[in-house]
Amino acid sequence: MTAPRTTPVLTLCCAGRPVARYAYRPDLDARSAPRPYLHPVTTLRGTPVTELMPADHPHHLGAGVAVPDVAGHNFWGGRTYVRGRGPTDLDNHGIQRHTAFNLRDPDGFVAELSWSVGEDELLRERRTVAATALTDTAWALDLTFSLTNTTAGPLSFGSPATNGRPGAGYGGFFWRAPKEASAPEVFTAEAEGESAVHGRPADWLALGGAGWTLVFAGATDRTRRDPWFVRTAAYPGVGSSLAPDARLDLPAGDTAVRRVVTVVADGRLARDEAAALVRKAVSP
Repeated sequence: MTAPRTTPVLTLCCAGRPVARYAYRPDLDARSAPRPYLHPVTTLRGTPVTELMPADHPHHLGAGVAVPDVAGHNFWGGRTYVRGRGPTDLDNHGIQRHTAFNLRDPDGFVAELSWSVGEDELLRERRTVAATALTDTAWALDLTFSLTNTTAGPLSFGSPATNGRPGAGYGGFFWRAPKEASAPEVFTAEAEGESAVHGRPADWLALGGAGWTLVFAGATDRTRRDPWFVRTAAYPGVGSSLAPDARLDLPAGDTAVRRVVTVVADGRLARDEAAALVRKAVSP
């Protein structure tokens, strides 16, 4: 799959090194639900830890925010899960349009986005991203998104799970990691393996590949209540679920806020090492 043309791109630096690129106006097909994304994200030694438009899911775009069902509109990309029909090709894709930067620094930015269908805006987002050095081999990517309902009535967020597909409650923050010869290991403070951690809340969750580890942590009480969506066998991906098994309603004018901090580390971390880096990365 050919990577999309991205014009322009913002480079994110940490400890004087480029560690991520933010494509904020990518040239994408409508079926991909065009949206800004972070790719490549790398460790401090330069190992890529995101994947863009992989053959198994061409609508997976590095790290970012995507929701498969906002009032019936697909802001995830690909097919839509329809109750009683399964994955279905529908002409229902939305777009996240970058509208402005409120702040642009080498180590972070604040961006404004419009989630729209055609010319109709459904949501306005403020996205804050910051890179912080933790050790000589680890840094943290801090991402907060605030979604405000700008319509005249309520909006409802859903997922394939709320539409009839058990275990598929994805939608919200999502990170697509590189697919390697062996599936990555995944663990939390208390459990290990995809079946043990998927669909459950945890203060943090680690995904470890060949020479790298990602540790995802909910950085607010509300974010920590959202369960993790985890895939390792089929493909390596981790998300924090907005609508895991029931729809999330957002009244007109209200805002939903989530903050996820991701530790990006060289090497494979043990459980105590992952926990220690999370404590250092997540401010009280």
